[in-house]
Amino acid sequence: MSAFLIVNGIPFPAPCRGFKVSVLTNVESGVNAYGAVVGQVIGRNQYKLDSMQWEGLDAAVWERMLQAVEPFYVPVAFEDPQTRRRRTVTMYPGSRAGEPYWLDKEKKIKMYRNCQMNLIDCGWE
Repeated sequence: MSAFLIVNGIPFPAPCRGFKVSVLTNVESGVNAYGAVVGQVIGRNQYKLDSMQWEGLDAAVWERMLQAVEPFYVPVAFEDPQTRRRRTVTMYPGSRAGEPYWLDKEKKIKMYRNCQMNLIDCGWE
């Protein structure tokens, strides 16, 4: 497993094609007396690791990934697209989903497919 993404100390495999890193800039804005938009940046850029999907994951791997986000607010290390350097920020998980795909002889899930997760920046330093 690669260390493409490290969530709460747990390395995650690289997600499938379609994964997006969104960079959000918060702006306080309004309109002045001339009708022109005026604004200023508030805080730092924030990130959303969006549309992360894995086609097939061993049940134990998916379990570790889900447990990594269990505390809700977790440190996430990823490559910042603006600097191409690893950056760590506190994030929280959005919805998580996975389809049970393969069962063992005891009817216990051995593999999941179409596993999905999003991680959203809290904005804290």
